[in-house]
Amino acid sequence: MSDPIWRHPGAARSPGVIGRLLADGRTVVMGVLNITPDSFSDGGRFLDPETAVAHGRRLVAEGADMLDIGAESTRPYGGAVRISREEEWERLRPVLPAVVDLGVPVSIDTMKAAVAARALAIGAAVVNDVWGLQRDPDMARVVAEHGAAVIIMHNREAEDGAIDIMADIEAYFARSLEIAARAGIAQEQIVLDPGIGFGKTPAQSITVIARLARLQGFGLPVLIGLSRKRFIASVVPSEPHQRLGGSIAANLLATLAGATFVRVHDVAETVQALRVMAAIRTAR
Repeated sequence: MSDPIWRHPGAARSPGVIGRLLADGRTVVMGVLNITPDSFSDGGRFLDPETAVAHGRRLVAEGADMLDIGAESTRPYGGAVRISREEEWERLRPVLPAVVDLGVPVSIDTMKAAVAARALAIGAAVVNDVWGLQRDPDMARVVAEHGAAVIIMHNREAEDGAIDIMADIEAYFARSLEIAARAGIAQEQIVLDPGIGFGKTPAQSITVIARLARLQGFGLPVLIGLSRKRFIASVVPSEPHQRLGGSIAANLLATLAGATFVRVHDVAETVQALRVMAAIRTAR
């Protein structure tokens, strides 16, 4: 994988938003802003536009380097209600411009190309696609035409505890990267996300975190989104709001294994943990 054949020949060499976020070598902390009624951890808390923007402002003040805003739940454990692109946009429309104005890059968490296009047009810089460019056939084109960055996440329709999950992730990423290359998305604009909890058993999610270093072979930044997820409860029974300790422990181990982005609900606590770890490693 050291010389990826999927690199687009016309790919830009400028750093773009991803390069700028990674420029100082720190782990990038992405704050989660869900304006949904049914997200697994904080559904319904930020439906009011003023409350949502205030929460985004709080996350930035706590140290978030970027914000990830989503208006349709993609909860990986079932029960999420699919909504139309019109309804998704109506949730985003009164919130997104003010969130963009908070001064950090914003990613739009959507699986719909039409929603992504509208969000990018008013200032979002990144598309976070939980189906890795493989669900909506227009998504790669929209990302390329806007010169946006994209987070390609691994996903599966259903869990299968018998498969080699790392091999499945690698094959999935290879397909997504071919789609990205054909659309003209620059390599420098791509981040990979192994999709903790999505189409994976708790044991497989733990395996992915433990073997995360394998994904460095793609030569691309890796994002880990494990905050408050079910695999933590498989180790220590707990509800989502009780999983801060497990989330921090797993995020620290993931960064040591090569993750350069962490997507989290608890920004202040995560930033503190990352800074303390960095200080100790530097002293060592």
